[in-house]
Parts: sequence; structure tokens; C-alpha cells
Amino acid sequence: MHIHPVILCGGSGTRLWPMSRGGYPKQYLKLTGENTLIQQTALRLRAIKDMSSSIVVTNTEQRFLVAEQLREVKVESSAIVLEPTSRNTAAAIAVSALLAMRDSPESLLLVLPSDHVITGEAVFVKAVESAAQIAKDGYLVTFGIAPTEPHTGYGYIRAGAELVKGEKVFAVDSFVEKPDVVSAGRFLADGGYYWNSGMFMLKASTYMEELRRYEPEIALQAELSLNAAQRDHDFVRLDAQTFSACPNISVDHAVMEKTKRAAVVAVSDLGWNDIGSWTALADIAERNAQDNALIGDVLTDAVTNSYIRAEHRLVAAIGLDNVVIVETADAVLVAHRDKAQDVKKIVAQLNEMGRHEFVTHRRVVRPWGSYEGIDSGDRFQVKRIVVSPGAQLSLQMHHHRAEHWIVVKAPHWSRTATRKSS
Repeated sequence: MHIHPVILCGGSGTRLWPMSRGGYPKQYLKLTGENTLIQQTALRLRAIKDMSSSIVVTNTEQRFLVAEQLREVKVESSAIVLEPTSRNTAAAIAVSALLAMRDSPESLLLVLPSDHVITGEAVFVKAVESAAQIAKDGYLVTFGIAPTEPHTGYGYIRAGAELVKGEKVFAVDSFVEKPDVVSAGRFLADGGYYWNSGMFMLKASTYMEELRRYEPEIALQAELSLNAAQRDHDFVRLDAQTFSACPNISVDHAVMEKTKRAAVVAVSDLGWNDIGSWTALADIAERNAQDNALIGDVLTDAVTNSYIRAEHRLVAAIGLDNVVIVETADAVLVAHRDKAQDVKKIVAQLNEMGRHEFVTHRRVVRPWGSYEGIDSGDRFQVKRIVVSPGAQLSLQMHHHRAEHWIVVKAPHWSRTATRKSS
């Protein structure tokens, strides 16, 4: 029985602004190692038996980011599904299930967010194998993370009757929305409650059966959009009109909270983190004797309990405690660690003001490579342009400006140029 991995690449990731932005969210960033989060997710699957090539669900704007990042780590996908508009996870999984059923009605789906960190990979493989065994019998399985603190940022799963003796596999008694701190403390003390990880193991045909029962419009429109999709190499472009008609509902609300087939595999020591904030990233970062996580060119004096990240230039900090500082080419974030979640308020202000820092970095990725603004002034701007091997820009003509190109590096495998417009 083949397992089809489904990697979900939706979401803007603005809680990690200024590094993660609407046009370049956190799954494409190297936040916790040499590989980006989506690359880590894809590579993690290689240790699992009977694994097919991944189905990746993303949007049109990020299609080349996905393709290039998977190519860099030599991971092949069976399809990169392009959503014309975001319709949440129930619809994305429905399209993936229908694709997998073209291979076999018995196909299993391993649904994974693209932006989570998992350090206990051997534990992950064992949990997947346990989930597959009961998913093939018709259970819709979620992965529950044993809580280590009374966290109020996660939904919880209350475990019911044991389904597989000694394997920590249970029927789901109930799903609990994000609790207040008192309730979260009680869940931790009582036991039997697990963080809802957003990862699933589903038999494709069972999922579609339950989706048609509880949210038939999602099932219908997802199928229509796939049937009318256009195939462009590895890209599957869903039909915009029918897919946009899908109700915007998560898989939890559409199916998991309603079905009688929900099960949970309870997992400990997974080293799981959804990196939902700079504080969460700081918690898993390597720290020095002063309990500081320092990344990049950073100098400190009398600084403690802090996360400081320099991407482009020297950052110096003096006499600070419990802060987050993140420097990028065009923006710097300085926040108290207890207020790091409130970065979304800054992002909202940027959006209201129409500022580009809400969506893009100074370096903008394009299908043919990238460009970066170096300087600008009255009637001129200078950009650094990098063209990927074998790629080309479109031919353009301008009636009201002059362009001057200077090739500053041109080995056989790339072309780098500086352009000045006036």
C-alpha cells in the first residue's frame, strides 16, 4: 500500500516577519539548519517505506520557489498543485486525495505542513508506520504531540479508547480549541490531552467519503476543479472558477471534528515545533552561556535570554534582557520576547500603508532568478540582477527611460548584471 505524501505550502508566515513575508513565507527560509523548512519536510520522508513521490499544494506565485527548492535537494514530486486562491486545508487535501486515487483507491495520504520542525526523525518514522496500519482500516488519523507545557497557542486532542494496545493509538474523544492558560494547565495535569499537530494519515477514499457526507460542496468543487485543471509539466493548475467556489474550511472543522472514524497517534520525543513565533524559534535555537541565541554577525555585552539574528550586517546589542532582534536588508525588528507574537500588528500596519515590506524582500525572486535594488534617487535606480543557469528574461522596450547593463560576472553557468535605469 503506497503512501502519498501531501506537503501543504499555504500560509503567509507573517508571524516571523521581517524574514518571512507574504511573497516569501517561512517554509522557504533556512531558519533551523542548512536546508529550508520545506526541504527538511521533503527529505524527512526518505526514511519511510512504500513512499511515493510527493504531492505539493501551493499557489501560482510560489510555484517556482517550490520547484527550485525541491530540485536543490534532488526531491521529485508527482505533482505541484497550484491553487488559484486559498481555500484552506479541506479543499487542498480533497484535490490531493483525488489525485492519489487515480493511482489506487487504497492509497494513503500523509498530510504534512511544509513549515514544521521535527528533530526526532526516528520517532516520526515509527509514528507514521503506526498511523498507516490503522488508516488502511478506515480510520482518519491525526498525530497528537505530548504536551510539555500548558501552551495556549495550540488546539488540543482528547484521547479516548485505546485502539492498538501498547502503541499509543486511540480513538479521538474530542477536539478542543485553543484553551486559556488555566484550562491548558488542567489538560497537562490530567493527562490524555495532546497538541493538535496538523499532520494526518488518511486513506484517500475514506477521506472523500467522509467529506462528501459532511461537506459535500467542498468535495464537488474540488473534483470539478481537478477535472478541469491544466497540466503544465509538473504543475497542475486547478480551474479557478470551480475551486474558488469551495467553502473555505479547515480539515479539522470540515471532517475531523465530525467523523466517527477519527483516531490519534500520540507521540512523545518528536522534537516537534510549528515555529509560530520568534519566541518559538528562540526556544529551539542553540544558546550560549548567557542564554542567548546569536545568529550571524552579532556582538553583545551584558545581554541575556535573547534571540538576535543578523542577515546582512553587524548587529551590536548592549545591556538587554529577554529581547528579539532580527535584521534583514530592508527592515529590523526589535521586540520583547513576551510580545513577539504582536509582530502581526506591525505587519497589519505595513499592509494598510501599502508598503512593499509587507510582501517582498529587497531581493525579489523571479522564475528566471532574482533582482535586488541597490540604490535609487531622483530619476534613477540601480538593480543587481542574477539570472539562473539556462534561464532568460523577457525582451522589453521602454519609450521613457534608458537602461544600461553592466555584466559584472559571467562564468559559463550564470549571468550576473547591474542595471541602471534613468
